[in-house]
This record gives sequence, C-alpha cells and structure tokens, in this order.
Amino acid sequence: MDGLTASVVTVGLIVLFLGMGTWIFVGLMLVGVTSLFLILDFPIDRIGFILKGIMWKTASTWELAAIPIFILMGEIIYRTDMSDRVFRGLAPFVNWLPGRLLHTNIVGCTLFAAMSGSSTATTATIGRITTKALAERNYNEALTIGSLAGAGSLGLLIPPSIVMIIYGVLAEVSIVRLFAAGILPGLMVAGLYSAYIILSCSADPEKSPQAIDRFTWKDRFWAALDLFPVFLLIVVVLGGIYTGFATPSEAAALGFAASLLLALVTRQLTVNILIESLMSALNISCMAITIVVSASFLSTAMGFIHVPQMLASEIASLGLSPYGLIFVLSMFYILLGLFLDGISIVVMSLPITLPIAMLAGWDPIWFGVFLVIMVELGQITPPIGFNLFVLQGITNKPIGKIALYALPFFLLMCLAVVILTLFPEIALWLPKWLLD
Repeated sequence: MDGLTASVVTVGLIVLFLGMGTWIFVGLMLVGVTSLFLILDFPIDRIGFILKGIMWKTASTWELAAIPIFILMGEIIYRTDMSDRVFRGLAPFVNWLPGRLLHTNIVGCTLFAAMSGSSTATTATIGRITTKALAERNYNEALTIGSLAGAGSLGLLIPPSIVMIIYGVLAEVSIVRLFAAGILPGLMVAGLYSAYIILSCSADPEKSPQAIDRFTWKDRFWAALDLFPVFLLIVVVLGGIYTGFATPSEAAALGFAASLLLALVTRQLTVNILIESLMSALNISCMAITIVVSASFLSTAMGFIHVPQMLASEIASLGLSPYGLIFVLSMFYILLGLFLDGISIVVMSLPITLPIAMLAGWDPIWFGVFLVIMVELGQITPPIGFNLFVLQGITNKPIGKIALYALPFFLLMCLAVVILTLFPEIALWLPKWLLD
C-alpha cells in the first residue's frame, strides 16, 4: 500500500470510529491497532508489545502529574468563595472605565485562568457571580454573556494551562517555556476584549448603566484585600515555576496546598467539599490522560506508516508560504473545533500539523500558543463549544443566542491570531527573556 493510500485509510478510520460515537480514547486506540494490522500487516502480539510500551512511557511521564493536581486545585477553588472575592475586589478598580463592571468578566477570567488552568472551570466559576450581578444592574445582556464566553476561554492560554501541558508532552518541548509564551498573548487577547467593550459602550452608553456604585479609596483598599488570596495563588504557582524553585508538577502541588490552606483559613473546607473535589478531579484527569495515552499510541502508529511525513511533503509541494500554511491550518482547526473538544483536537492533529509547521519554519513553542488559541476558538463555536454549554446552564438562554453573543469575541480572537502570526515575538520574547 503506497503512502497516499495509507494516509487516506488512516484518516478514514479516524472518521469512521469517531463518527460512530465511540469514546475518544477507544476510537484512537482502534484506529492505531487497525492501521498497523491492515496497512503494515503487523501481528497482534507485536502491536500489543508496542501498545504496552507506549502506554507505560506516556502514562509515567512526570509532566503529566501536573494535570490532576491543577484540576484538583481548580475544583477546590470552584467550591469556595474565590469568584465572589474576584468580583468584589475588581469592581472598585474598573468602575471608571466605559463599560464599567463588564470589565470584571475580562479581568476576573484572566486572574482565575492564572489559578485554574481550565477554560470550563474559569467560565463556570466567574459566570456564576457576574452574570447575575450584571443582570441586576441592567448591563447589556449580549456584552455580559459574550464577554464571559470569550474571556472564559483564556483558561487554556494563560498559564498554568492543562492543554499546554499536554502539548508540551506530545511535542516534547519545555512546558515552562510554553507557560511563559502564553502570558503576553493571553494578556493581548484580554486587552482586545476590554478595548471592544470600551468602544462598544462609548458608542452606545445605554449598554452599561450610569454608575450607581460609588467607590472611595477606602473601598479600593478593602477590595485589594479581597484580591490578595487570588494573587497569592498566582505567585505561588507561577512564581515557583519561573524562579526555578519548582517544576510545573511541583508548582501544581504547591498551588493545591495553598488553595487548601486558603479554604481552611476562610473556614470553607469541609469533608463534602474535599470528597466532591477529589471525585471530580479523578473523573476529569482519567478522561484527559487516557486520551493522551491513546493519542501517543496513534501518533506512533502513524509514524510507522509515515503519514505525517507524507502529508508534510504533499503540503510542501503546494508551495505555500509560511503565512499561507498558517491560514490553511487555521481553517482546519476552526473546522475541527465545531465537532471536537480541545484535548482531542491537540492530540489527534499534532502528529500531522507540527512537522508541517516546523518544516515551514515556525517555532514549536510559537505553534503551541497558536494551537491553544485555535482550541479556544472551538470553545465558543457551536455545536460542541463547551463554554456555550456552561453559559447555557448558567443563564438558561438558547445555545444559538449565546453563540451569537460570543461572535464578536470569536472575531477578536481571530484578530489576535493574525497579530500573533505577523509578530511572533509576542509569544517568543518572554520565554527568551525569562529563561535564556
């Protein structure tokens, strides 16, 4: 079987098994096993030997230990009053801007993203508070829900990011550098969102009501105290990583210990909260890590079949410029985002797209940031946009209306991709400055 036929068969198997509604990790395993058996005529015992080695090598990777710990930290935070503190703490500092308290969605999600590493947790936690509070104050519904949908996705880009950890393991690049590379692009996206709110509310002042709440410098002082636990967690996690005191996995453990201590000090830690957090973190972690393991096996199978190399040479033969390639990949990832969750997008596409991007001259650290933004776009596009589902559960609005509210922020994120592509140093400067 020639390379092109083998590639078509492999892609066809992926579509077949996942289209049947098979669990993601089972589908990927079946594609790998079937491809090796049908295309290369590997005996079953040899396939089993390869699978056993890949499972052990991937599942025992030290960097993956950070995933369940970060998830557990996020679950503890989710079940405390941290989101209330973020809203109370930010309100006095953003009330003077056009759009006023709408900016609590943007800044609140940015801060929470730097603690949880999860888009869904960020959207759910901040959304529980701000959607109700802003509705009571008669803020524009479209801007309230749309900004929360867009800003909630920052949980994937601003470190610590679970998706970045998975990308780092699969692409074999430094997770610390990836975390550093995500900071400025994340702040840039948040800045674009806030700028849009400012312009929108300046053009139509009725989108944000006249200032009812009046804040003094005394209020700002007490608000800063509310934000202290948030900044403490950020300093513990990111400070530990960038000072070299802790690896990402060790920093996750420090963050979890700090979140437990904060919950204990504020008298919110109960046996039920601890059990619920552990069970939820166990479920999410098992899902994520089994997908990573199965994706590693599929990547190995595709390597045996030479699918990435063949596709890379085919695309290279098209003579696309580096910018043309990124445009094509962007369309490809937006399409995937309509049907797949973020982790699945990364693990399924990376063996094919990363070699092509590197062949075109793109840095793998930069490509990781680009890929995470593409995954973020999928979080706010129907029919499988998880942030849309979270907001539907919070607001009881139709999914189509929420997607329409999120559209301007989807376009702003596309603009961020264009800026990042034209100026890749936005992602690459900080890792060089911090770590070289």
